[in-house]
Parts: sequence; C-alpha cells; structure tokens
Amino acid sequence: MANLKEIRIRITSVNSTKQITSAMKMVSASKLKRAQRAVEQMRPYSEKLSKIIQNVSSNTGESENVYSKESENKKVLIVAISSNRGLCGAFNANVLKRVKLMNIDKYRNSEISVYAIGKKIQDGLKGKYKGNLEALPEEAFQIFDDLVIEKASVYAEAIMKAYRDETFDKVILVYNSFKNAGVQIIKEEQYLPIEVDEENDNSNIDYLFEPSEEEILSDLIPSSLKIQLYKAFLDSFAAEHGARMTAMHKATDNAEDMLKNLKLTYNKLRQASITNEILEIVGGAEALVG
Repeated sequence: MANLKEIRIRITSVNSTKQITSAMKMVSASKLKRAQRAVEQMRPYSEKLSKIIQNVSSNTGESENVYSKESENKKVLIVAISSNRGLCGAFNANVLKRVKLMNIDKYRNSEISVYAIGKKIQDGLKGKYKGNLEALPEEAFQIFDDLVIEKASVYAEAIMKAYRDETFDKVILVYNSFKNAGVQIIKEEQYLPIEVDEENDNSNIDYLFEPSEEEILSDLIPSSLKIQLYKAFLDSFAAEHGARMTAMHKATDNAEDMLKNLKLTYNKLRQASITNEILEIVGGAEALVG
C-alpha cells in the first residue's frame, strides 16, 4: 500500500491535471461558439446551392458538365479531414477507421489515393496512401490556423483539376459533421462527380439560362464545389472543438472523482498512522510505569 508521501504527490499531480483539463474545456467552449456560428450560417446556403447544382446537372449532358460524368471508379481519391491536435476523444480515430474500412470493403477493387488534411490523420496513415495532387501547400494542416474560404479554394481547385484531367474517377470527403457539442457524425460524402437528384420532382423542368448555360456551368459549379469543401472544413473544425470540450469535461469529472478517492485514502492512512503513534506512546508510558 502507498504511504502518505506517495499519496500526497499523487493528489498534487491529479489536481494539476484537473486544472489543465478544466482550462482546455473552457478554451474549447469559447472556440466552439464561434465555429458553431460559422457552420450554422454556412450550411443552409451550401445545401441550397448543392441542390440547385444537382437539379441543373440532371438537365445537362456529361459533355456540357464535366463534373457530373459517371465512370467505373477505378481511381478513387479520399479527402480525409481530421484535426491537428489530440485530446478530443475518438474524433480522429473515427476518420482513420472509416478511411481504412473504405479501402478494405467499399473500394477494395479500386486504386485508392488519400489526401490527408490534418496532422493527426497524416500521422495515422504514415504515408501509406498518396494524394497525387499538385498545387497544394506542403503542410495541409495549416489551413486550420486561419480557416477562410480563400484557403479552402486552393484545395478545391486542385481537386477539380485532378478530376478534369482524369487523374481520379471519383472524389470522396470523409470528415466529422457537427451536430452538437456532444455528438459528431462521421460522414462519407461524394464530392465528385456531382450526384444527380433522380428523385427530385423538378428534374424534368426545362430551365431558362441567363446568361448562357455554358457560362453558368463554368462559374456556378466550381463555386459550389469550393463552398462545399469549405463547409466540410467548418463542420470538422466545429466538431473538433465540441469533441474536445466533451472529452475535457469528462476528464475533469474523472479527476474530481479520483481526488475524492485519494483524499479519502489519505485521511484513512493518516488516521491509522496517528492511532499507531498514540498506541506506541501509551504502550511506552505503561512500560515506564510498570
């Protein structure tokens, strides 16, 4: 059994850890508010724009819209988005597991490339897959230091160029979608080719294009794809802080429970030590009297 000194050291250590986890929880809660506001403002616009693009694509041929052409999915690019830091529960592990599962199961007969955005997913894959993308920053995880649409556009343009050049037949986004502070949903979202909404009742509407259809397709679709990727970054960023806040909250609660148990054990040992000392004093006094 540990002695009093060891328990005191343990109490000091756990108390220090509790202060750190509590501070990290408050920092993540502060950052979560801003990230949540950003993604909630972006979602309606992104979803509506994607719906419009799907409707327009359903009325155009593959020759008119290069981003909606179907292929055999022989060459698949997975864009995996994680965080740069840990201490956020299973946030990063879920992305890594999904990527590996896709490789083993869904696309086992395809040539898979993975472009990892986020330090943790890069470390997890350890260079097993290569993205084969040009014109991208060497340090892909730096985007989260200043998350703006201009930086996201760099990645989107490189992915679109690779798709147009037929380097890849299909592009999939894998990331954590933000639901609330305690829930993150792992998503596997088709980025390219653009999925046609076959169940839409308006798919047979004859659209009137102003300006020309070619101008709209050449401008609106790339803009939509940039916004879709930017929304995925915002989703992942907000989900990361939600996951970290929840993890640090649980860690703080666990530290408090551990401190209670340690203090109880310490008091018991201290009381036993005091009792033994009293008994020794009484025993010594009786020996002197006798």
